[in-house]
Amino acid sequence: MTLSRRQALKAVLTSAATASQLTTSAMAADASQPAAATAPDGVCTLWPQVDEGPYYFDPHLVRTDITDGRPGAPVTLTFKLIELGSCRPLSNVRIDIWHADAGGVYSGFVGQGDQHNVSTTGKAYLRGSQMTDASGVATFKTIYPGWYPGRTPHIHVKAFFEDKTLVTGQAFFPDEFSTRVYKERAPYKSRPVADTTNATDGIFQDGNKSGGGIVLALTDAGGIIQAALTIAVDRFGKAAQRSQGWFGTLLRVIGWR
Repeated sequence: MTLSRRQALKAVLTSAATASQLTTSAMAADASQPAAATAPDGVCTLWPQVDEGPYYFDPHLVRTDITDGRPGAPVTLTFKLIELGSCRPLSNVRIDIWHADAGGVYSGFVGQGDQHNVSTTGKAYLRGSQMTDASGVATFKTIYPGWYPGRTPHIHVKAFFEDKTLVTGQAFFPDEFSTRVYKERAPYKSRPVADTTNATDGIFQDGNKSGGGIVLALTDAGGIIQAALTIAVDRFGKAAQRSQGWFGTLLRVIGWR
């Protein structure tokens, strides 16, 4: 039986939820044939956190769809949280995400845009929270982030368990994928070429120095981009860090249309 791209991604997500170990993913060029290299049993590889960034606020919006009508390439974003050591899924963890729109502008702040003259105060687009389910999974419907001066495309992530912040970080996109989005898709292609890539982004590179710079795993199925990431956390007081995980090192983009 040949799996569709969407089915292949779902199969990897499902198998990881039940495994007692993480795998460092490597998908074949044929999206119907996912493959994985296995990490040592019971090991969750942690990556250091990166900066929260200047654009966080909590709009108290628990929702799956965070787009608020903003135009852009649709993205289904799936996070899976697991426990450090046991690699078991963590349920009832709150995940907040926020990111720029296709024009590189965040909601809720002044002094943005290419000319630093855009205000979005009073708006809360592309922000929201979800609680992880029994499998440790939370899913958001969003759009592909636009670039803004000095930064490569990224999504900010915070995770909270009870009164503790477990994760503060940023998830990044493969440069090749971003280049294609910005070149081929509206409204991204109406802007100049992005001035920053992962290789020249200071926050991405700071993460890379200690194993970070985590890149989302992506597929493009029927025009909807599927993005996935597993995050390993310690609920018991150590500094929360992000997992290399079973999707963390996947840089290959498959199934581009």
